[in-house]
Amino acid sequence: MATQRQIPPHPRPDYLRGRQIAQRIFMQTMAAIDVDRVMRRKIEFANGMLTVGGRQIAISKPPRVAALGKAAMRMALVLNEILGGWIEKGIVVAPVVPLRSLERFQQFDGGHPYPTRGSLEAAAAALQMVSGLGPDDLVIFLVSGGGSSVFEKPLDSSITLTDLVQFNRTLVTSDLRIEEINTLRKHLSAVKGGRLAVAASPARQLSIFISDVPEALPSMVASGPTMPDESTCGESYEIAARYGLVTKFPERIRKHWEEKTLEETPKPGDAAFADSAYFCLLSNQDAVDAALAAAAEYGFVTEIFSGVWDAGYQEVAEAALAALERCGNAHPGQPVCLLLGGEVTCPVTGDGLGGRNLSFTLYAAQKIEGSRRVVLSAATDGRDGNSPSSGAVADGYTELRSRALGLSSSLHLARSDAYHFFRTLGDTIETGFTENNVRDLRLLMSFE
Repeated sequence: MATQRQIPPHPRPDYLRGRQIAQRIFMQTMAAIDVDRVMRRKIEFANGMLTVGGRQIAISKPPRVAALGKAAMRMALVLNEILGGWIEKGIVVAPVVPLRSLERFQQFDGGHPYPTRGSLEAAAAALQMVSGLGPDDLVIFLVSGGGSSVFEKPLDSSITLTDLVQFNRTLVTSDLRIEEINTLRKHLSAVKGGRLAVAASPARQLSIFISDVPEALPSMVASGPTMPDESTCGESYEIAARYGLVTKFPERIRKHWEEKTLEETPKPGDAAFADSAYFCLLSNQDAVDAALAAAAEYGFVTEIFSGVWDAGYQEVAEAALAALERCGNAHPGQPVCLLLGGEVTCPVTGDGLGGRNLSFTLYAAQKIEGSRRVVLSAATDGRDGNSPSSGAVADGYTELRSRALGLSSSLHLARSDAYHFFRTLGDTIETGFTENNVRDLRLLMSFE
């Protein structure tokens, strides 16, 4: 549904400042979904009672805490403050070297987008920490996107770290959706697909998670280490075959697909999940809603794109631009802003620097040349693909400016090198690592 503020707190948006306005809306959105702020608003602890999203959990002794993913350190720090340091022990594993330390916590630097030795060490430490607990114990899991690579242990002990890196590189550079990637990951892992929860059973378990997957698939966040898994070995075999991936897997992993020897993950109804609770702290919808409110403050007629958010970047760009055209026609003379989230797919076709957001924006720049339109696409974790930026912003002048500098948008797209294209123009979005991850955000604006 479109919304409009009658008296916006900003002057009527000017197309010549459109790129700057789009970036401000994105930054306001990031502030609105700040992990610290949201955790302190939604989680309370008093008189031995932990209240999480309206649910109360009695705690009679200090819990154990396992935090994993891009937001792991931030979540662990805030939870520690909320509990007043009343934690028995914990582990934190994130894709950056922690600059802060926490008492009673082991801290690990896990790899992303590919696992490292730290990823393996963190998984081993977590399994040890949650083993041997009883029904009166409580384990709090703080789970966020990126956990699939920063936290890993293969079921098959013959699989090496080199094998895992090659396996993950094959997956993330392909055209698979995140849920398909994680279906394959789950069935190879000793900690994914609910197996970490099985190790912690019969302890009480609370999972607080930040979702970087489609809303209906919470068990895909970080490949669902604490949730029952609805996906199956059969689906893993089918996905790998459909995309022609099996021959690209390293030998020790390939044999499990060729010989169909993957082990099934624990399913809904398994006794290991009998005393488990789950709470989604943040999701992509929170980011889209925050951006919607911010855009309305700038005087835009705002609308959430009702089409598919998770598909090939070219397909989504064309559909969203068509929807922007319709929205503009419905509100003549008024600036309009269309918002969408999700994660488009973007296979790697060259050896440059870039990612799905940079490619989406560059492709859109070709389509909006000469128009009074602006497109922004950025990752909420601060890293788009293998680039150091979050994404980029473009307008109707982007192609003209690029040609004046001798740049070719088509060539940069073919080389998977959209980062250097936008970096040369000064139109990359630089947030640094945000310690958050709720998928991507896209803004499409029309001033026509």
